[in-house]
Amino acid sequence: MKRKLVIATRGSQLALWQAEHVKARLAATAPDLEVEFNVIKTSGDMILDVPLAKVGGKGLFVKEIEQALLEHQADLAVHSMKDVPPQLAPGLVLCAVSTREVPWDALCVSPAGSAVTLATLPRDARVGTSSMRRQCQLLARRPDLRISMLRGNVPTRLRKLDAGDYDAIVLAAAGLTRLGLADRISYLLPAHESLPAVAQGVLGFEIRAGDDEVRALVRAAIHDVREEPRVVAERSFLAAMGGSCQTPLAAHARWGDADVLTVDGLCGLPDGSQILRAQVSGAAGEAEALGRALAAALREQGADQILSATA
Repeated sequence: MKRKLVIATRGSQLALWQAEHVKARLAATAPDLEVEFNVIKTSGDMILDVPLAKVGGKGLFVKEIEQALLEHQADLAVHSMKDVPPQLAPGLVLCAVSTREVPWDALCVSPAGSAVTLATLPRDARVGTSSMRRQCQLLARRPDLRISMLRGNVPTRLRKLDAGDYDAIVLAAAGLTRLGLADRISYLLPAHESLPAVAQGVLGFEIRAGDDEVRALVRAAIHDVREEPRVVAERSFLAAMGGSCQTPLAAHARWGDADVLTVDGLCGLPDGSQILRAQVSGAAGEAEALGRALAAALREQGADQILSATA
């Protein structure tokens, strides 16, 4: 008799792609495993007329899914790692992370594929995003831009762009790539123009603490040991910074020569009038400490004032 594993997932096209991807990877390493989906509509999927920062942040995309795990309605949750708060619900743990897809933010304009950069957007262009992090960095470079709230799944956001509601929108390049929509990317925003969200492009896998069987299955199928220290460093930074959902925070870790891990971090005001940046480097085994050191470096520059102003 086959073993059965239930994956909790959101119902968006991207979330279902991610769940199917994990199912295929599990089938390759555990062919006797029967995998089912428990598709859950989260608070973040239902509240579409208010910026996430005003109603609880990205954690609204995981709350109901975590509850399904705790109530044994699922055995594994598959998340876009950037949506997972630094503190998980008691009794739950992250057991694995995927290889990172393209980590950068993508500027999209209509018609699809039109050549444009942040610098060449028309003056006073209306740009759609619901991210305080993106808004902060866009306005720091282009204070003339008119930032407008943009919610909904990836296809919905692209339809709004094509309908003329916006001159441009900013999305995660990873989501576009995974959905086969990379041709919609007009310009990849480099790190110096838009430092990514913590763990952007990574899939995270959450289970009940102590569920060693599921942990072993997932780690054998999809875990990336080289990605793990990068995610640990970035999430450690996020936890150490604290801050509200309205505080623009960003971090990106990368491997350098001799396996040195370098982490860049950012903290700013939503209107882009002030941005603090810092960088730390160290060994993979110091990933968690590196995240804390990065937060301390920003606090030394005055990040606490920004955190207080955006609380």
